[in-house]
Amino acid sequence: MLKKLLLGLAGLAGLALASPSAARDIGGIACQTPPPARCSGASCTPETLGNRGNVVDEKTGRSFFLDYPCDLKPGEKVVLILNIHGAGSIGNWQRHYFPAVDYKDKYRLVVATPTADGSGNIGGGAGPGVRMWMPDKDDAHLRNITELVFEAFGRENIKSFWLAGHSQGGATSHRIVCSDFYRNKVDGLLSLSGGRVGPAPFVAAFGPPGPDGKPPAPRPAGARLGAAGAPACDFSHIFAVGQHEIESLGETSPLAERFGCAPRVRREVVDDQAGHVEDSARKGYPVWGMSARPGKAEVYTYPNCKDGRVVADVVRLDKGHTEGLEPRITEEIVKLMVSAKGGKAQGGG
Repeated sequence: MLKKLLLGLAGLAGLALASPSAARDIGGIACQTPPPARCSGASCTPETLGNRGNVVDEKTGRSFFLDYPCDLKPGEKVVLILNIHGAGSIGNWQRHYFPAVDYKDKYRLVVATPTADGSGNIGGGAGPGVRMWMPDKDDAHLRNITELVFEAFGRENIKSFWLAGHSQGGATSHRIVCSDFYRNKVDGLLSLSGGRVGPAPFVAAFGPPGPDGKPPAPRPAGARLGAAGAPACDFSHIFAVGQHEIESLGETSPLAERFGCAPRVRREVVDDQAGHVEDSARKGYPVWGMSARPGKAEVYTYPNCKDGRVVADVVRLDKGHTEGLEPRITEEIVKLMVSAKGGKAQGGG
């Protein structure tokens, strides 16, 4: 049944046994470096970012991006990232906001980036017609993608599997990570401004500015966005956020305590290049985001966690919700992901 999902990737299921040259064009889908439909800054036109992907989930008829190393060797282990956009966004914008795909060859990543259905989605104060991840419309598609990639690359070759979600995509990752389908598959969760396990309350006036450019009205205390609850399953966790989005970052982590990690260690990462994208239509309110630009980030890691887990927080200084991640901080996050314990795909963890 899963082979029906491989429309346009008919030969991909044999990838683990394919030669490196065959991996460059599988089932008519060419592996490209740099990957297709990529851009930066002013070259990120609506047409480029509106590209839905190079692979089709035949069961739903929906396209998504699948990026992987073009020189993949037989039996080589990879880290799988399911990269999930936020409310109102689209897959290819997320692919540029958190551009793990830029490091697919160096760190042997397989990155799947889908787009939410978007038909009639309403919720979270986003208003009508805003594309959001909804259980009844999107969960099956995300499961289809996961099964497709596991079958295509070989479950035994998935070193670790991460959910990475921005904003409502992060909330969606928190919602599904301990579900029956994912709890024995997902090794880590990267929340990109999508909720921390532990204290990190968002500011009261969190959200996009109005048409007049003014900040949104503050949320009542009982309706403010906050931390995700303690999870019912174990996974590595990285929380990345803009400094202007949160009131404060907790100095402790429930997951660090659960995994017996050492006290957190701080270091600084400096980027001299901007990220690829920004919310050009609504930039100007610092909480929501300004222009993409170079900057600094504080990286807090909790060392020596039990069983090789990774627990970390990343605060991007003088940034908000929508400035695309800069190259060095993207790579630092990818390195943390790759370093974490894996094995659930093989029945471990």
